[in-house]
Amino acid sequence: MAPNPALHTAARLRSARFRRSAAALVAGLTTVSLLSACGYGSKSTDKAEAAQGAPAGTAKLSADTVKIGYFANLTHGTALVGLKEGLLQKELGATQIKSQVFNAGPSEVEALNSGSIDIGWIGPSPAVNGYVKSAGKDLKIIAGSASGGVKLVVNPAKITSVDDLKGKKIATPQLGNTQDVALLNYLSTKGLKVDAQSGKGDVSVLRTDNKVTPDAYKSNSIDGAWVPEPTASKLVSLGAKVLLNEKELWPDKKFVITNLVVSQKFLKEHPDVVEAVLRGSVNTNAFIKANPDKAKADANAALKDAGSSSLDAAVLDPAWQDIDFLDDPLANTLQSEADHAVTAGLLKKPDLAGIYDLSLLNKVLKEKSLPTVADAGLASK
Repeated sequence: MAPNPALHTAARLRSARFRRSAAALVAGLTTVSLLSACGYGSKSTDKAEAAQGAPAGTAKLSADTVKIGYFANLTHGTALVGLKEGLLQKELGATQIKSQVFNAGPSEVEALNSGSIDIGWIGPSPAVNGYVKSAGKDLKIIAGSASGGVKLVVNPAKITSVDDLKGKKIATPQLGNTQDVALLNYLSTKGLKVDAQSGKGDVSVLRTDNKVTPDAYKSNSIDGAWVPEPTASKLVSLGAKVLLNEKELWPDKKFVITNLVVSQKFLKEHPDVVEAVLRGSVNTNAFIKANPDKAKADANAALKDAGSSSLDAAVLDPAWQDIDFLDDPLANTLQSEADHAVTAGLLKKPDLAGIYDLSLLNKVLKEKSLPTVADAGLASK
């Protein structure tokens, strides 16, 4: 039988369409694989932020996207509420937010230094360590975010006073993170010696992910923990007692627990984007103060969005109440926290000159007729 030209042409078209579909499928799978491979033990929430979208007809700033990092901790409430309410995206217009959730500061600093994120909410100790290790070239602190919200909670059957800490196992979130430094410094002031790197000594310091700490407490693997909220209140709900609220150790009961930092490269190339994020941060802190119950509910919902469990009122209410959200980075307390890292044996005496650039923050504050903030003489070398 002679070949039918029409049938032959149709077959070739079907074959071409199949090859294109297969190629598209392979490309899609490759993209998924690459996206799954990125991150530092953290969770990307790009889809959640993309869903917010930009206000219609809003002009794009100098960057198509801004990559933002934060923790699923209530001490990062500015990020949680700002993202949930869309207050950050509103200021950024058509510039898209891509967010990433981290477990502790050192991994977030690594991501900032590598360019995986541009801006991040982070504790003071990792910020100091990252600045010092890069010889002052990788990051700048551009605003404050929170004070307080950190406690030493313990098993009351084993520990009733500081004198009972010797020989016990106390958890912190990660080696060199802000709570780790605070605990090591506190123990040293009480004459208790601990090797900073190994955590071994008169007290065993166990570096434990905040998500795991409650289970470690329930299994008696730890006797207590120096942790941020909401982990501290979760432990209290399991029967632990607050031995020490860290704010009691500070003048005026204020100390920086969360800063906003930026890659120096991103700050230089996209100051308009940085200013927009700062404006969103200031607006969010004002929203939190004006709408405490709504902000608390937003933060709780955002924790769930970030992969954590939402909190019962018995945990959420005392945890949220203990945190003060503010724009001031409380720069005068940063040097003290750096000195604590030196005492703990985690850092040599650091030169922090130049760690702050509060110029854009103060510009935003002046525009809103709010008091400007000080850098404690650490804005330039």
